[in-house]
Amino acid sequence: MSQNQQIAKALAAATDTAALEIGVDILDRVPVMFKEQFADKTALIVADENTWRAAGEAVYAYLQQADVKCEQPYIFTDKDLHAEWKFIEMLDERLAATDAIAVSVGSGTINDLCKLCSYHQNRPYMCVATAASVDGYSSFGASITYKNMKQTFTCPAPKAILADVGVMAKAPKEMTAAGYADLAAKIPAGAEWIIADFVGSEPIHDEAWHISQSNLKASLADPEGVAALKPEAIAPFVEGLMLSGFAMQAARSSIPASGTEHLFSHLWNMRGHTYNGYTPSHGFQVSVGTLMMCAMFDEMCKCDFSKLDVRACASQWKNRRQMRHEAEDLFEDLPYGDNVIAESMARYKDREEVRRQLQLMKNNWFDIKEMLQEQCYTYQQMYEFISTVGAPTSPEQVGISLEQMRSDVTLVRHIRNRFTMLDIGLYANKLGDWVNGIFGQGGIWEIGLPY
Repeated sequence: MSQNQQIAKALAAATDTAALEIGVDILDRVPVMFKEQFADKTALIVADENTWRAAGEAVYAYLQQADVKCEQPYIFTDKDLHAEWKFIEMLDERLAATDAIAVSVGSGTINDLCKLCSYHQNRPYMCVATAASVDGYSSFGASITYKNMKQTFTCPAPKAILADVGVMAKAPKEMTAAGYADLAAKIPAGAEWIIADFVGSEPIHDEAWHISQSNLKASLADPEGVAALKPEAIAPFVEGLMLSGFAMQAARSSIPASGTEHLFSHLWNMRGHTYNGYTPSHGFQVSVGTLMMCAMFDEMCKCDFSKLDVRACASQWKNRRQMRHEAEDLFEDLPYGDNVIAESMARYKDREEVRRQLQLMKNNWFDIKEMLQEQCYTYQQMYEFISTVGAPTSPEQVGISLEQMRSDVTLVRHIRNRFTMLDIGLYANKLGDWVNGIFGQGGIWEIGLPY
């Protein structure tokens, strides 16, 4: 099935989104889509200063020319605008003062703000995407920092989406590179989902898997063209981002689009991490996490789980009280500690469940390994893709030291109530070996210190 056919199928099955248009120089289609989906409703453009110049001003003009009633556009002016609760409160106040339909003109942050605020006002919204920087345009849920913790809030995807590839191709190069890295993350995330399915922790949602994975590698196939900002290369890549969002709609979860590689980004955001005075983009942080997880799968596939002493591993697993003490030691002094501890305990597995999962890994190891190697790129393969588009290939490039990156391996599995392949590594007493393979002598990020 071609990617266009896959999009048509995904759109037909979508729970929230009724219309999607992707093309070059199609901003003039905004009023047509708006009238088709929202009839005679009033439009409220939401943008920041950059996206207003890139597309918002033109969209506003097209809407007025087509006699669509418009509120005065709402333009965020904060230079370090992110999906944070203070901005939710600001936009909530503006939307509550009108019955207008928000028209998000921007990338991930603007879209997530409009998504959650529109939900708060019990109304749909429209998205005009200005950069190929995220997969969240068409996704169910908004990722917002609330009380110092990155959280996914339940809210519908936009009812209508327009992506002008011409506008997207003019976006800053680093935004396109970030989006490419975010899409590439679905490769190791899919591998993690395979393991989670095998051990009965997160069963694969067949429709969501097909939507997100069937054309994924084709969407990533031209990193040189993406790096050169060629519209003909960006278009299939944008389609891949949209498909990822539709998969999340189908699953009503972010699991089709994210795994442990995203948890590194969430952890750094929760800490309030900045680099050179700014918060690194979501995609750039995920880029580093993606390479980490591809390297982790390389290390995992060097193991022979068929020879694992399951009984011995399970007998050494921490009990609930010990695990709580570990989580408290790691997080209780941090602003988001209570939330993380709660997430960590909600995902705790007792020794019997650990034994059961490890036994499944042992009994099915060669089948699992074959599926993982078919699904996941090696570290070197992923490095070639990501470096070509200009996304970060080491933690230092987003302001994270190698020592901190290694330390964060211990932390990230705690912060979300979701299975990770790091869990299997811990259950099997192999995670330390994997980490040493990455950070030890001859590793990809060598610092030479034991885990």
